[in-house]
Amino acid sequence: MNTHKRILSRMLLALTPVLLLTGCTGLPPPQVESINIYVLDAQPAIKAAQVKRDLVLAVSTPRARPGFDTPRMAYLRQPHELDYFKANRWADTPARMLGPLLAQALEQTGSFRAVVQTPSAVPADIRLDTELIRLQHDFSTEPSRIQLTLRAQLIDVRSKRVLAVKLFDETEDATSGNPYGVVTAANQALQRVLTQLADFCVDASGSQ
Repeated sequence: MNTHKRILSRMLLALTPVLLLTGCTGLPPPQVESINIYVLDAQPAIKAAQVKRDLVLAVSTPRARPGFDTPRMAYLRQPHELDYFKANRWADTPARMLGPLLAQALEQTGSFRAVVQTPSAVPADIRLDTELIRLQHDFSTEPSRIQLTLRAQLIDVRSKRVLAVKLFDETEDATSGNPYGVVTAANQALQRVLTQLADFCVDASGSQ
């Protein structure tokens, strides 16, 4: 009798997952929230080269302040309180997306013998270091706006001397309160920063 009960118990244990799976087949599939992915791809308005410098300019990978070293899209509704959109994000961290855009803008000036991104096997004469201080959507104003702040310093590689330092700070009213409006405003602000930064590097490299 005990043997019969043990066999029956084992059969029930074996059938339990099957019964549970069968009972769940009639339920609707779980809702998966879609994520919208955005990029920084601003194209600066670069002026024709006014000077030609026989220098190789290396562009370091930009760094970012805490809170902005993430693909999550940041916003704030009141000072000092940072939050992030839940279903919208950048394709990469904004700092990493900035690197190629900085190099492209500087190359378009035509003012340098070469522009490379670090690490590079090409020895550089000067190096551009940048730090993204903030890239956020500010809802505390009306209309809401994008705030973009970038710190740049140009360094003489051989002498390890700082040639120049500058803070670029731009704001742009968002075209709408949704994340796409944020992205559009961010790229407009970035376009101006890239243009200003290219002029800064051309001018500051003259003191090398």
